[in-house]
Amino acid sequence: MLGKVLKTIKSSSDICRLSMAELTELADDLRGHIKSSVSEHGGHLASNLGIVELTLALHYVFNFSRDRIVFDVGHQCYVHKMLSGRAAQFDKLRQKGGISGFPSPSESEYDQFFVGHAGTAAATAVGLALGAQLQGSQEKVVSIIGDASIVNGLSFEGLNNTNLVNRQLLFILNDNEMAIAKTQGAFAEYLTKMRVSRTHDMLNRRARMLIKRLPQIQKKLDQLKSALTGNHWFDQLNVPVYGPIDGHNLPVLIEVLTALKNFDHPVILHVYTDKGRGFTPATDDPTTFHSPRPFKIEGESASFDESSGKSFTSSFADALSAAMARDPKVYAITAAMPDGTGLNEVQAKFPDRVFDVGIAESAAVDIAAGMAKTGLKPVVAIYSTFLQRAFDQVFQEVSLQNLPVIFCMDRAGMVGGDGAVHHGFTDISIFRTLPNMVIMAPSDDSEMVKALDYAFSCGKPCCLRYPRASVATEEAIECNGPTSYEANQSRQLRVGDRATILAFGSMAYDALAAAGILEDSAIDVSVYDCRFAKPLDGELLGRVLAKGGTGPVVTVEDHSLPGGFGSAVLEFAQDNGLDVSRVHRLGFPDRYIGQDTRSGQLAEAGIDAASIAAKIKELLK
Repeated sequence: MLGKVLKTIKSSSDICRLSMAELTELADDLRGHIKSSVSEHGGHLASNLGIVELTLALHYVFNFSRDRIVFDVGHQCYVHKMLSGRAAQFDKLRQKGGISGFPSPSESEYDQFFVGHAGTAAATAVGLALGAQLQGSQEKVVSIIGDASIVNGLSFEGLNNTNLVNRQLLFILNDNEMAIAKTQGAFAEYLTKMRVSRTHDMLNRRARMLIKRLPQIQKKLDQLKSALTGNHWFDQLNVPVYGPIDGHNLPVLIEVLTALKNFDHPVILHVYTDKGRGFTPATDDPTTFHSPRPFKIEGESASFDESSGKSFTSSFADALSAAMARDPKVYAITAAMPDGTGLNEVQAKFPDRVFDVGIAESAAVDIAAGMAKTGLKPVVAIYSTFLQRAFDQVFQEVSLQNLPVIFCMDRAGMVGGDGAVHHGFTDISIFRTLPNMVIMAPSDDSEMVKALDYAFSCGKPCCLRYPRASVATEEAIECNGPTSYEANQSRQLRVGDRATILAFGSMAYDALAAAGILEDSAIDVSVYDCRFAKPLDGELLGRVLAKGGTGPVVTVEDHSLPGGFGSAVLEFAQDNGLDVSRVHRLGFPDRYIGQDTRSGQLAEAGIDAASIAAKIKELLK
C-alpha cells in the first residue's frame, strides 16, 4: 500500500508543491514502499534506501519530463521510478509484465537508457549534453554516479571528455563507500579521506550560509567550493567540484542543487550517503541486502526462508576452495562481486589469496594475466554479462599470450528478475573466436570439480560458464560415457534411438527431463552432456551426424543461437562432411527477454524440458 503522500505523486511536477514537512514524510513513504516491494519480490534494496533524499531533491529542483537523468549504476533507480508516476507498479517489481528493476525507456519517458552495467553514465551524459549543445536545446542533464562505479575506467574516460561541453552538465558522485561489497582501491581510500576531513554539521552549515548570503551564483559556488573541498582530485580535469555534503539533508540538497542547476558549464557534486539507510539490517549488512531474494520483515530485523538446494555459485566456491587447499599457487580475483560469485566463502578460508579490484573488469583480467606470467594460477570470477566488458583484455593479454588464466562466469544464460541487462548470452560466441581458448560448462556439482581441475591442468586459458540456479548434487547416470574428464570428451546420460539431444552445461538436466516426457509417449532419445563448446567432441559428432543416419539431432544451450554451441556443431559438421540436415538448434531467440523467473524465461526461449520435448515430437512427425 502506498503511503499518504506517495499516493498523491503522479509525476515529478507534483513534488514541487510539497512543503518541507511533506517532503520528509514522502521520504519515509518511499523507504517503506521500497522495503515492502523488495521483501516480496527481491531486488536492489540497500542502494535504493540510501539514495532517497538525493533523488527526491533532484526531482524537486529539475523537471525530468523535459530534463534528462542517467544512472550509474541503474539499480539505484527505484525512487526515481516512484517519483515519476510508477509507484503503484511496484507490486510486480521484477516480475513478467511488471516493472523492471533498472531504468527502462520502454516504461517511461523519464528513463533515458536501459542501464545494468556500471561506468556508463558519465560518458552518456556527456553525449546527451553535447547533443543538446549542438542542437540548441535547453534541457538540463544530470548524471548520478554511484555504488563505486566511479572507479570504472569508462567513468574516467567520460569525465575526461567534459571539455567538449560548454553548457550545463551536472555530475553527482553518490559516495556510499560500497559497490556490491566494500569499495576497493586507492581512489576509494581517497574518497574516505574526503568524507572524514570535515564534520557533517560544519559542511551543512557552511553550504547553507554561503548560498544564502553571497549575491551572485557563480561567486556563491566558487566560495562553497573553497570552503568544502580544498584541492580535490577532480580539479585536475578542470571540472569544478563541490562537496562532500550530506546526501540525506533535504534542505541543503535542494539549496545546493538549485544553485548548481544554473551553471553554464560542467560541475561535479560530491554527496555522501549511507547505503541501506532507514532499515537496520541493510545498514548493518549492505552486502547481503544489496540484492536480496525475498525476505520477511519483522520490525527492524529481517529473515530469509531456507534456500532450496545448493547453487552453482556455492558449487564453484567449494571446488575452488578445495583446489586452493591443494595448490598454493591458485589465487582468485573478482570485480566488486565477491558475494555474488561465491568468493566471499573462499576468502574466509584464504584471506590473502582472494583480491577484489572493484568495478574494473578489464583491470581484473590484466592483473590475472600478469600473475599467470609469473607462474601463478589465477581464477577470475565475474558474471558472464560483465566479463564481456573485458573482451579486449581477454584477447590481447590472455589468449594471444596463451596464458593459463581461468575465467569462471557466473550468471551464464537466463538470470531471472534482473532481466535483459544481466542475461549472460554472448560468452560462447565471443570467446569461441579466440585461439587457445577452452570453453566448458559443468552440468552438475561433481562436473564442476572435474571441469575446474581440468582447467588447472591443461595449461591454456579456459572459460567455465554456469547459471544462477540450483545445481544437481548427484551425478546423472552415465550410460556409455567416460568417467574421466578430458578435452573434447562428452558423456552420454541416456540411450535412445529415435533422436539425439546434444546439451551444453546445465541444459543437460533439462534435456534429461525432456527425455522423460518423451518416454511417456514411447519415444526413446539419447542425451549427451557435451561439456565442451571448444574444442568439440569430434568423435561423438562423427557418429551421430554420419551420412545415412536417421533421427533429428537437437542442440540445446542456455545462450544465443548466433555463434553459440549449436553454431559450433554446424560449423564442425560442414567442415568434416557430416550430415547437417538433421541438426536443429535450440537456444535464445534473437531478441531480448525481459524480467521473469528463470524457469519462465527458459520456457519463453523454448529451452525448458517441455519445449525441448515438444520440438522433438514436431521433428519426428
